[in-house]
Amino acid sequence: MGNNIILDKSKDLALRIIRLYKFLCDEKKEFVLSKQVLRSGTSIGANIRESNRAQSKKEFVAKLNISLKEADETMYWLELLHESDYIDKPAFDSIYHDVEEIIKLLVTIIKTTKTNMNKNLNSKF
Repeated sequence: MGNNIILDKSKDLALRIIRLYKFLCDEKKEFVLSKQVLRSGTSIGANIRESNRAQSKKEFVAKLNISLKEADETMYWLELLHESDYIDKPAFDSIYHDVEEIIKLLVTIIKTTKTNMNKNLNSKF
């Protein structure tokens, strides 16, 4: 792990999601919802990682917005898994909190980047 908080937290989340997926498949014999949460939950970090190689600030923001959408989708699948009794409340609360934290970070980074982009655009005139 490096010193990039959002990268570190999203990778940690992806690893938790992978472990959740294995548990759901092995222990609960649940294969549909678990595949959805696996896809969206690991996509968050992949898009954040990809944003670091963006060729422009606009592309950077676009990739982070994709991560934000994937995080929101992950919350939905987690809610369904909890409300259908595939995961218990303590497990749900813990992982859901991690997703909420990543969403807060993403929103802050996106807003700050857009503000800075607008400042730079306005200062050129």
